[in-house]
Amino acid sequence: MVDREDVGSWLEGPRSRTVGAGEWPGQRLGLPEHGPGSIARFGRRLCGIIIDWVIALIIARGLFQVPLPFSERTATGGQNFIVLAIFALMNILLVGTLGTTIGHRFMGLQVRNVTGGRATLVQALIRTALLCLAIPAVIWDRDSRGLHDKVPNTVIVRTR
Repeated sequence: MVDREDVGSWLEGPRSRTVGAGEWPGQRLGLPEHGPGSIARFGRRLCGIIIDWVIALIIARGLFQVPLPFSERTATGGQNFIVLAIFALMNILLVGTLGTTIGHRFMGLQVRNVTGGRATLVQALIRTALLCLAIPAVIWDRDSRGLHDKVPNTVIVRTR
């Protein structure tokens, strides 16, 4: 459950959600500072989501003739929604069953339950719905967990 302490107060300012001296992202969750099992940093997660989006674009191009970015013909709103739907379906199925998407696997990442087990299908569904809204994914806490991870109680960790 998300409460006021998770979101923070606008009166406390942005410093209230930064990691203090001697702390690291994931320490409060019992995760190591570096290496396998530690919180995945922004760069790896961004690369993973870009890989997944490109795969969704290629699938949409092959199945529904959605134009690729920077092509002569631009995609319509409905065609862009097809890409988003494919991206969402990939995330729900792969995270809910394997705990990782293709982009996550390539970057050495895995979505886990905060308690340490694999994310469930319900957690993957909630996480993906919030991820597709985009705004919850850019609201982070001091553990580098976006709101799309806090609500379903998941965390993205490194596997290598």
